[in-house]
Amino acid sequence: MIKVKLRSKPITGNRQTLYLDFYPAIAHPETGKLTRRDFLGLYIIEKPKTPLDKIQNKETFALAENIRSKRQLEIQAGSFDFLKKKTNDVNFIEYFNTLSKKQKESNIDTWISAGKYLKKFAGEQMQSSKIDENFCNDFKDFLLNSKSKRNTNLSQNSCHSYFARFRVALKQGFKDGILTSDLYEKIKPIKQDETNREYLSMEELQTLANTSCSMPVLKKAALFSALTGLRFSDIQKLLWSEIRYSKNEGHFLQFKQQKTKGAEVLPISEQANSILGEKGLPDQRAFEGLIYSAYVNVHLKQWVLKAGILKPITFHSFRHTFATLQLSLGTDLYTVSKMLGHREIETTQIYAKVIDKTKREAANKIILDL
Repeated sequence: MIKVKLRSKPITGNRQTLYLDFYPAIAHPETGKLTRRDFLGLYIIEKPKTPLDKIQNKETFALAENIRSKRQLEIQAGSFDFLKKKTNDVNFIEYFNTLSKKQKESNIDTWISAGKYLKKFAGEQMQSSKIDENFCNDFKDFLLNSKSKRNTNLSQNSCHSYFARFRVALKQGFKDGILTSDLYEKIKPIKQDETNREYLSMEELQTLANTSCSMPVLKKAALFSALTGLRFSDIQKLLWSEIRYSKNEGHFLQFKQQKTKGAEVLPISEQANSILGEKGLPDQRAFEGLIYSAYVNVHLKQWVLKAGILKPITFHSFRHTFATLQLSLGTDLYTVSKMLGHREIETTQIYAKVIDKTKREAANKIILDL
């Protein structure tokens, strides 16, 4: 009887590739040659350093084991068709556009822009069977040398965003069976430039709190973000049932992050809780009527200008404000990282750089005439 075992082999990038080992060897249904191996296109991290890496390895092993069990049953039934090349060859340009239409409103514009550049590079037709590492890296170079609508070079961060969407499409394409290789794992992303993260000082935040806004729910949400560090997407979907209280812990939120899908328990201050107002039904949204639109952004800009603040403030600036003020008031980087829901502390370190710059500017303000 032919035995099927799951094995791994070290490859580059601190990874191992998973494959099935057949013993004794079986004849390939197309070539007739004896084969012992069937590589699954699944990879694990050789030395996982983070809990996320360990979870990813566990899930990948579970998937590979399911495939192994299926292959064992197929072989016992005398079927060896799984060794044949199986790919659902489709037009990847159309596939990418289909994925774009499934994105959330706040994300869809970036997907559409990425699709336009992909179409410029590959044309109307690009069969998925022809997409390989060379194609992906050539598209990366194309983006880095492309022009924007203003005939200037695309910014590094625009290239990063567009190529990130392309890599997501590669990953989904592999899952959907239109790509035979997990190119997402093989292709490196475009690095993101560090940008100035606009934030409000304590005085500016207080001024905004004392300034009326033509859209009350927007003001309530913005101040709640500045006091909790929550993203717009998480505030928008927050339910009353996710706002909890206990005598020992005080007020806290128990929710799932929209962006990372991570389950979070976030303590909030008494003031943040008081901003919420009268508690509604468990399945009702705490910020009923809050939507993401250009119309809302107009109200935000008017509110900021009315307060006499000339900074280019967006809603996300209130999350930056929370992080920056927490660090400036002495909260340690690790705690701020956890409160923001960052998976890696490196993501939070950008705020520490802002604080260092502010300290330097403050130090240079005292000048003696010697």
